[in-house]
Amino acid sequence: MINIQKPLAGALVALGVLASGVTFAQNALPDGRSAAPIENGVYPASYFPNTEILGDAEMRITALGTGMPNQTKAAVSISFYVELGNGDVFLFDVGTGATGNLFSLRPDFSKVDKVFFSHLHVDHVGDFMGLHVGGWLSGRYKPLRVFGPSGSEKELGTKAYVDGMSKAYAWDLATRTGALPDEGAKLEVTEFDYMLENEVVYQENGVTVRSWPAIHSLDGSVSYSLDWNGLKYVFGGDTYPNKWYVEYAKGADIASHEAFLPPKALAKYFGWDLSQATYVATRIHSEPAAFGKVMSAVEPRMALGYHSVLSPENYQAILEGVRSTYDGPLTLARDLQVINVTKDQIVVREASIDDYALPPAVSDEYINAPRSAEKETSAKVQAGKWDGYTPPPMPDK
Repeated sequence: MINIQKPLAGALVALGVLASGVTFAQNALPDGRSAAPIENGVYPASYFPNTEILGDAEMRITALGTGMPNQTKAAVSISFYVELGNGDVFLFDVGTGATGNLFSLRPDFSKVDKVFFSHLHVDHVGDFMGLHVGGWLSGRYKPLRVFGPSGSEKELGTKAYVDGMSKAYAWDLATRTGALPDEGAKLEVTEFDYMLENEVVYQENGVTVRSWPAIHSLDGSVSYSLDWNGLKYVFGGDTYPNKWYVEYAKGADIASHEAFLPPKALAKYFGWDLSQATYVATRIHSEPAAFGKVMSAVEPRMALGYHSVLSPENYQAILEGVRSTYDGPLTLARDLQVINVTKDQIVVREASIDDYALPPAVSDEYINAPRSAEKETSAKVQAGKWDGYTPPPMPDK
């Protein structure tokens, strides 16, 4: 049992050293917040961000978004946030609305610098600009690294998407560069062939991410696996049940895969006729019974379904569909659900967050990162300043 006494404990934790002498990956913490290790594998009923030290052989997965393109307050679009005990963090998709939930966790944004796109639907990449600029404002002083598939044509691939988006908000980037670290405005894109079959698309610091094709709408959708320290997380993106997922997701500790609304529930939800709902739910997505069949074949330690608004009637329809074909460990994901994974156990909880949370304090590296000159408006615009107001004097730096 680890027993940390204060005030010495606080100083040691700030240095990334436990009283036992064990080191851990330390994050920048919000003012007034300290983190402690989990003792004897007993977790609090709720997860309070920045209060728990992740074990050196532990993975934490947070569902930032689990809903539909027409998001709700409680179910924004798709995104999963993966934290590892070595200090690395990864985002898989960043759908519309997801960055609000990311910011509510108050992460160390200097580490939030890698995002993997499964495909380019807005409910999977719609908060890309918010992640790029918001993370830069909040502590990221290096380029944002974007990984994603090619398309059947050049203009349908990840690189074309990122290039087009960054051109669209070029004015925003130009205004902030100088006031913020210059490197944080940059983007580094790794586009890979969407037909890669379980091949490595990222390998650093003991972490391996692999990609394989998914079947969804058009060519250019993929699924991913992340392997680290004997633990495996699989992110399916959106897909019709496919042979690649069944083969390459095997051995997963957490296998996430869409469990879309069944046709009748989908028709009611969107006001569609049953034919259209059946096509969408069973031809370009995976309805719950299909999800269950996939998980029965994969046999993960925990199956994780997502991609719906889990109102009571929707939840029941999805659960009944899944249980008609799968009887293994199951979580139907809700926004801000947190899953801690070790070799010994999987713990599913909810995050308890402050709706008005501010980002954590930035690091010294961020403060001291190179900046060019701050920008200002032209002389002809400056000439329009109202002489009825005089701003206070600038303080010394």
